[in-house]
Amino acid sequence: MGMVTAVLLTAAVALTAIAFPSVAATACPGCYGLERLQPGVYAEPGLAPAERRHVAEVVEQANKRVRDFFGGRASTPDILVCLSDDCYRRIGGGRERGIAVLNRSVMLSPRGVDPVIASHELTHVELHARLDGAKVPQWFDEGLAVLVSDDPRYLAPAGDRCLLDSRRALPATLGDWLRAASADPRVYAEAACQVSRWAATNGGKEAVLTLIERLSTGQAFPDIQMPAAAATTG
Repeated sequence: MGMVTAVLLTAAVALTAIAFPSVAATACPGCYGLERLQPGVYAEPGLAPAERRHVAEVVEQANKRVRDFFGGRASTPDILVCLSDDCYRRIGGGRERGIAVLNRSVMLSPRGVDPVIASHELTHVELHARLDGAKVPQWFDEGLAVLVSDDPRYLAPAGDRCLLDSRRALPATLGDWLRAASADPRVYAEAACQVSRWAATNGGKEAVLTLIERLSTGQAFPDIQMPAAAATTG
């Protein structure tokens, strides 16, 4: 029985590595050729000193953005950084700039080694750590990540942060969100508009943190897609 169990376990691990390399890579970065730059940060080997410093600076700035917004950290995700396309493909990455894997780890592509992209993905991990299994609509998840990362592509620099006013119902599931974002990336600006205006109307980031805490205790997600909230600052 022990031998059979060991064989089945080995087969399961092998199948995971083949079918879901990103999951396997975040579980064992060294198995995919990544080296540890600092606690919790792994990168492809052979980086020049300037590249290593750049990675460290990006991670530090991204962590600061998340920490400053949330008032600390509830999550400690590993961050896997690739500065070449070959490296990113090897660990299971696609065309995205970065991705949060199972809401526990973050992978950054060569186009995502940037404080904005890194803090966006780290926000997903931090949010889900604080939700403790509770669910939020995907548009809220993404809009919050845009807000925390202070992404200039989808947010105005000051005042009313809304760049694209939208009061329509935005995609609530991950699948619907991915389809919508692939068709028109401006959906990120719409989500950021709704989250930022709700936050501004209800007390800023403290209101967001209170909402997350309440959700983690089992309260239902409220209807925050309110035209009145947009009208007060629009």
